[in-house]
Amino acid sequence: MYTSVIFAMVFVFILSAVGTAVLNIIFNFLGKQGFLGNLYPNVRGGIPRGIGLVPFIILSFYLLPKFNNLVLIIGVFAFIDDILGRKKFVPLGIEWGQLSRGIGILLVMIVGIMEGLGVSAILIALMVQPMNISDMQPGSTCIVTIIMSVLTILIMLLIGSSPAGELLAIYTPLLILVVCLGYCPLDFSGKIMMGEVGNHTFGVALGIAFYIVGGFWWLLLLFLITTALIAFVRRNTLKVFFRQRLGLINPTFGDYFMDVLTGGGLGDWIRKYVLKENQYPVTSSLLISLGFRRLLYNPHARRHPRYSNEDIKPRIMLRR
Repeated sequence: MYTSVIFAMVFVFILSAVGTAVLNIIFNFLGKQGFLGNLYPNVRGGIPRGIGLVPFIILSFYLLPKFNNLVLIIGVFAFIDDILGRKKFVPLGIEWGQLSRGIGILLVMIVGIMEGLGVSAILIALMVQPMNISDMQPGSTCIVTIIMSVLTILIMLLIGSSPAGELLAIYTPLLILVVCLGYCPLDFSGKIMMGEVGNHTFGVALGIAFYIVGGFWWLLLLFLITTALIAFVRRNTLKVFFRQRLGLINPTFGDYFMDVLTGGGLGDWIRKYVLKENQYPVTSSLLISLGFRRLLYNPHARRHPRYSNEDIKPRIMLRR
């Protein structure tokens, strides 16, 4: 078994590395001809987006049966998100891409529950949120995926996680790690963008690995650790975002954590319907440290409180 797993992982690494390089060449060629639309954004002169198709396809084939269905679902709807981009779906006031993503998340929950994962299927689907927020700078999602895959493998070895089917429990996080290692060099160099199809795929795949560790409670713990890790990795860019867009000159780590957990287009859309046009100021030091300023920040509010210097006014703008 060990020998076959090793050979399989070597093959997967080569497949991921070569597939990423080939798809990058194809997308660059088509993008420069003007055929890719949203899949070739004008970033640093043009960078192919959606190269996460390679990890998506590999994980859809090589993950354990029933689990690979969840990756297949989220990957398809995430790639639709990449293609459609920021076009508005007027009836709901959200983007077509966000609508596609939301449908994918709901389907992962439903299919996961039908496959016997219970409430864990909801958390697996919600792994899309923090991983989507992580993918805002070159290599950040890859860093998180690599660290969490290695951590999951170590935990499995330490606690002796039960085999998944006929394979060792570490097969799933090891597979995710190898696929990411094959994909990541071009991502770290900023020459490609994995797109929603990539970060959503890694998010759901990691959620599956967390579940295999030992069920719901391990999944919940590792979900929170992943969110905290993403907040730490993105703390510098989030600090700039808070200063320029939210008027938070002195954000806490709780603000970073809450942004990763609840930020983004879908989070702001929910705030619009829950908070209406109201903005509730947060003055409690405990709630501030826990990130409630970010949680309750409503970009659709008419007025926003000044949390710091009087001469700095927050700009009410949406993102992602």
